[in-house]
This record gives sequence, structure tokens and C-alpha cells, in this order.
Amino acid sequence: MTQSKVCLIYDQIVEAHLKGNPLFAVLIDPEKQKLTEISRFLTKIPSFSTHIFVGGSTGGTSVIKACVEEIKKHTTLPVLLFPGNHNQLVKGFDALLFLSLISGRNPDYLIGEHIKAVPFLRTSTMEVIPTGYILINGGNITSVQRVSHTLPLGMKDIDTIVATALAGQYAGKKLIYLEAGSGAKHPVLTSVIKAVHAAIDVPLIVGGGIRDKNTMEAAYHAGATLVVVGTALENDVFKV
Repeated sequence: MTQSKVCLIYDQIVEAHLKGNPLFAVLIDPEKQKLTEISRFLTKIPSFSTHIFVGGSTGGTSVIKACVEEIKKHTTLPVLLFPGNHNQLVKGFDALLFLSLISGRNPDYLIGEHIKAVPFLRTSTMEVIPTGYILINGGNITSVQRVSHTLPLGMKDIDTIVATALAGQYAGKKLIYLEAGSGAKHPVLTSVIKAVHAAIDVPLIVGGGIRDKNTMEAAYHAGATLVVVGTALENDVFKV
């Protein structure tokens, strides 16, 4: 019998969603962030940060395990795994964003990788949060595209984006994640965020190409519950 998993972190996200309280996640890519620099990096993250996301499209178990262990030494914020594949599952995280790339049609990233994750998850007490991941064209070819061999949805194809988000919700996803890609030239348009927010009932995450407070706040005002920033913080260009 599988162990029951407490939904504390997800419940907190839902509460923020219902109350209109903004959440902010810092994304750390273990392949880009040196272990020796993590403590210094964490001292520079915004004071309003509420979560740490860890992961990327590449990177092995040992690298991710060392990364989460180091992060845990320097912060009490909840740390969520944001995996690129089942090989990145390791102990030590507070929760897992169980991602399905619903904008693509590669079966491995719709269900295949999830099946391979089952042996680990059956014996894990880590909170699992089913998440519909929608890649949107932010102007760059992303690592997600290269690894998954899928194309992003067009930024102006709002009808398809909304339909994809709703399909994810109908399929049982508890979060919808709109992603313009790491280091995107253009963040997800507020018109897209508004349209998706108006259509779905679950909390909405938005990331990619957010480099300043104005863009972040625009995403919140459009309906994002949680905004994710990674590259801009890594490169010290995020303007608060």
C-alpha cells in the first residue's frame, strides 16, 4: 500500500489563490548554479520569496541531490522539485511538481516519464502536485524543446492555450504552469494570463522572461498566483 501524502504545500498555494495573495518562487538550475555559490545566491533572493524550485531539463540525480541538501542548509522556504525526467527524482524535497507537458504531443512527457517515476513515488512521502505544463513561445529555442522534441504554443494563439489549460484541469491537474522558457526574450503576455485565469479554477503559475518588478506585478494582476524567476536572478539582472 502506498503511503498517504500530506498536501500542505498545495493547500497553501490554493489558499493564496483564493485570497489573491501573490507567491514568488526562485528557480535554481543545478546545472547552472555551483554548490559553492548557493549560500551567497540565497542571501540575494527577494525578501518576498515564498518557494524554491529546483530543476532543469538536464542534470543527474547526484547533482540534484547535492543541490537540495545545500539549499536546505541555508533556507527554511519550502523546496519543490521541478524535474525534467524521472531520473531527477531524489529524496529531500518538500514537494514534487509532477509535470505533464500538455502543450506537446510527446507521449514520454505526457505519461511515459510519469510511469517510470512510480517505483520511487510509491515509497516516498514527498508531496506530489499534478501540474499541467504549457510551453509558450517566448522568442528563444528552449532546452525543453530540445529535450522533449515538442514545439511551444504561439503566444498569440490564446484560444489553443486556454483550451490546453482547461483540458489539463479537466484531466485532474491541480496547477497550470504557463512557461515562456528559461531566459525568454518575451514573458507570457498578460492577455494570455488573463484569458487562462478566467477559464480555469486551479492556481496559475507563470514563468519565463520576467526580469523586473513591473512585469512580475503585471502577471499577478492578470491572474497569476505564483510567479517564477530563475535566469534573471542567476544573472543579477532582476530589478525589484
